[in-house]
Amino acid sequence: MADRYKFFHKPDPEQSERVPPGQYLTKGFPVLTYGNTPAIETENWELKVWGLAAPARFTWSDMMAMAQTEFTKDFHCVTRWSKLDVEWTGIKVTDFMQHIELDPQATWVVKHCYGGYTTNLPLDDFLREENFFAHTLFGEPLNAEHGGPMRTIVPHLYAWKSAKWINGLEFVNTEEPGFWERNGYHRRGDPWKEERYGDL
Repeated sequence: MADRYKFFHKPDPEQSERVPPGQYLTKGFPVLTYGNTPAIETENWELKVWGLAAPARFTWSDMMAMAQTEFTKDFHCVTRWSKLDVEWTGIKVTDFMQHIELDPQATWVVKHCYGGYTTNLPLDDFLREENFFAHTLFGEPLNAEHGGPMRTIVPHLYAWKSAKWINGLEFVNTEEPGFWERNGYHRRGDPWKEERYGDL
């Protein structure tokens, strides 16, 4: 237990309003991954869109040609650690969606990733101004361990919804739970409500 406190600590009083219940602050940036870490070069990376949207494919160059934004966001993992003021660079989901012809019947998105991981979001949770595709972390290209070359960030939900190694967006009109949702995690994952496991 003593070793744990080298890396995690309770938030100071002035930070407490930013840290969801049951969370500890981390001094580093832990890497938690189920299965192997995919290694994708940017020249081979692509993002596909299908389902209740006009089929589309975006290369790395396509994404880099879109508006780039810097973000400073807090990051909350379901395993009870949080990291404040994480600095990213990437593309707002709302900017990206200007390139997508979405069917009005779409109500959910399933994120597909290199390595086979999936997670899902209601469209209202996905299409928020603060969500983005990230390719840079603290001024450096996002490494594979943290989900590079490109991952999604959904700051208002637990980090398993911020899918690493993003490769595809499938728009659907029914709830299709992803990997962790099928394996006991909450269907939505709001850290402020401690929606960790099950759908209580």
